[in-house]
Amino acid sequence: MDLVALEEIRRLKARYLRCLDLKLWDEMAGTLTTDAHARFGTPSYGEPLNFEGREAIIGFFRNAVGPGVTTVHFAGQPEIDVDGDTATGTWLMRDKVIVPEHRVVIEGAAYYEDTYRRVDGAWLTASTQYDRLYETMMSMDDVPSLKLTANRWSS
Repeated sequence: MDLVALEEIRRLKARYLRCLDLKLWDEMAGTLTTDAHARFGTPSYGEPLNFEGREAIIGFFRNAVGPGVTTVHFAGQPEIDVDGDTATGTWLMRDKVIVPEHRVVIEGAAYYEDTYRRVDGAWLTASTQYDRLYETMMSMDDVPSLKLTANRWSS
């Protein structure tokens, strides 16, 4: 068992999610292969979203999770299998998305199914996808006492 590769892949997934939540798009791009594929099955968007290539994936996030949108993603319980310079991983993910402009809070969970490739000695995500186990959406207006008391992204 390649314990170093397992730890490098764990750190790669953590960096991807940290960059997503902190909107560090250039650093996030560095977690993906240039030909990466992403598929996000989320009811909020209707049909699953498919993106081909690192630029398309990062472009989506730049637009969908821009200023004013707060997100937090947690991934754990990884099941990672390494085979030379390729690997697969399954991760339980929970997230929360707060969009004050639309007065909505979205929460959900899914299992990420990822593939990885070692490129020039570094592990990168070659594909990532999920279909929601559940997703909830709540209007902030439905909870009169709900007040966003801190928001890193508000001006």
